[in-house]
Amino acid sequence: MAHKAFHLNISKDQLNGATTVILPGDPGRTPKIAQHLDEAEAVSFNREYNIMVGSLDGETICICSTGIGGPSTAIAIEELAMMGVTKFLRVGTTGAIQRQINPGDLIISTGAVRMDGASSHIAPLEFPAVADYRMIDNLVKAAKDLGYNYHTGVTASSDTFYQGQNRQDSFKNGFVIKQFKDKIAELEQLNVMSFEMEAATVLTQTAAYGLQGACVLGVLVNRQHKETPEGEVLGQAQERSIRAAVKSLQYK
Repeated sequence: MAHKAFHLNISKDQLNGATTVILPGDPGRTPKIAQHLDEAEAVSFNREYNIMVGSLDGETICICSTGIGGPSTAIAIEELAMMGVTKFLRVGTTGAIQRQINPGDLIISTGAVRMDGASSHIAPLEFPAVADYRMIDNLVKAAKDLGYNYHTGVTASSDTFYQGQNRQDSFKNGFVIKQFKDKIAELEQLNVMSFEMEAATVLTQTAAYGLQGACVLGVLVNRQHKETPEGEVLGQAQERSIRAAVKSLQYK
């Protein structure tokens, strides 16, 4: 019997030779992405890891959800890398920090502020969380070809959704410890594009391992104006990030 990865619950054979993986956070997005591939089939659904395999222009592509945050994302990357995956493309959503960014826009991450904890278990904080330039170029080309408004720049990855992202709609009505107080204003001055929760882990881990990694994020809300998105924006941001991700993989 073929060895199966402990958390993903799949064997290398089940990847059918895939060396590229699309990484959504939400397990529910795996089948949505699979609709853009040919002959996609479910492989495993264990814990937060919903995995499907399909093809795109004759190349086998894996989709693997990671759940929320760095720790579960790091596990997925580790176990997929051990099975021969070399290219990791995170597809997700984000809250914008810069005032000129609108809901429905895309953010293509060139790097990430490492506010998470998982990436520091992989490389020291001095090590940069940077995206692969070839994948960035292809994501930019995809966004242009699809006619989507996009921004490139640094995103900030926080381990917490409420405190680390300086949200006011929390149990303690916006109270945060000193290191997170006025964090949005600080990051705005540093030209950081947005908040999310996984990019720092993806980009640190892939760069440290000599693999390719990138992130494309659909903007749900601009945090300078509001905390929660409108319902229709959620679907639009998800679909645009998925379409841009898939199209970027078609450029050789």
